[in-house]
Amino acid sequence: MVASKKQLAVRVVGVVLVATMVAFAWLSPFDTHANEQVDAGLKRAVATYATARILNGVISVVQGTEISAAPAGVGMTFTPGQLLDPLNDLVEQFSHVMLIAMVAFGVEKVLLTVGASWMISLTLSLVAATWGTLYLLGLDWPRWLGRLLLVLLITRFAMPVALIGTDMVFQRFMAADYQESQAVLLAVQGEASQLGTSSQGSADKQGLWDRLKSTTVDAFSEARSRLESLKMSAEKAVERIIKLMVIFVLETIVFPILFIWLLLSVFRGSIELSTLQRGFNNSKPLN
Repeated sequence: MVASKKQLAVRVVGVVLVATMVAFAWLSPFDTHANEQVDAGLKRAVATYATARILNGVISVVQGTEISAAPAGVGMTFTPGQLLDPLNDLVEQFSHVMLIAMVAFGVEKVLLTVGASWMISLTLSLVAATWGTLYLLGLDWPRWLGRLLLVLLITRFAMPVALIGTDMVFQRFMAADYQESQAVLLAVQGEASQLGTSSQGSADKQGLWDRLKSTTVDAFSEARSRLESLKMSAEKAVERIIKLMVIFVLETIVFPILFIWLLLSVFRGSIELSTLQRGFNNSKPLN
C-alpha cells in the first residue's frame, strides 16, 4: 500500500513531535524552573506552618490566664482566653492542613527528581525510537508500546508541567492574598503575645495582668480595650486562615492534578489519533 504525501507528512510531524519530547527529556529545559517553584512553595508552607504553631502556642498561653481583679472595690473575674477559643480550634485544624501541604510539596520534589533521572530519559528515548520508526513506516505496533510511551511521557513531563503551570496560576491569582493573609496572622500573633508583656510607658515593666490585680479602673479598662482589639483581629484572622487553606489545597492538590490530567489527555489523544490513522490506512484497498 502506497502512502500518500499527505499521510507521510502527518507521520513526519508526529515523529518530529515525539523526537522533540525526547530532546526535552535530555536537555531538561523545565526542570530547573520547576525545582525552584517547588522549593519556593515548600518555603511558603513551612513559614505559614511555623506561624500557625506559634500563634497556637500564644493563644494557648492567653487561654490559660484567669485574672481576679477589684477595680473600684468591685470584685471581678477576667478570663480573656474564652474570646479566642474559636480561633484556636481553627488554628489547630489549619496547622494540620499545612502539615499535609508540606508533605505534598516534598512528594512533588521526589517525583520531579525521579522523572528527571537519566534512566527515565533513556527508556523514553528507546521506546520513542521504536514507536517512531514503526509509525513513520506505516507498520503495526503492539498496543502496549503506545501505552508504555504514554506512561513514560507522563512520568517525565507531568511534574515539571504541573509545577510550572501551578506557579503561574499562583503568581497571577493567589500571591497577593497569600502575602496579606500571612501578614494578618503575624499581626494577630504579635497582638496576642503582647497581652502578657509590659504595657507602654510602664517604668517598672509591670505586666498588664499584674497591674489588673490593683484597684485601678484604668488597668482594667486597658485590658478590656486590648482584648476587644484582639477579638476584632481574630475575626479577621479566621477569614485569612480559610483563604490560606484554600490557597495551599489548590496549589498542592487541585491544580497539579488538573495540569497532569490535561497533559495526559493531550498525549493520550495524540497516540490514539495515530492509532486510528494507522487502522484507517490499513483498511484501505491496495492500489
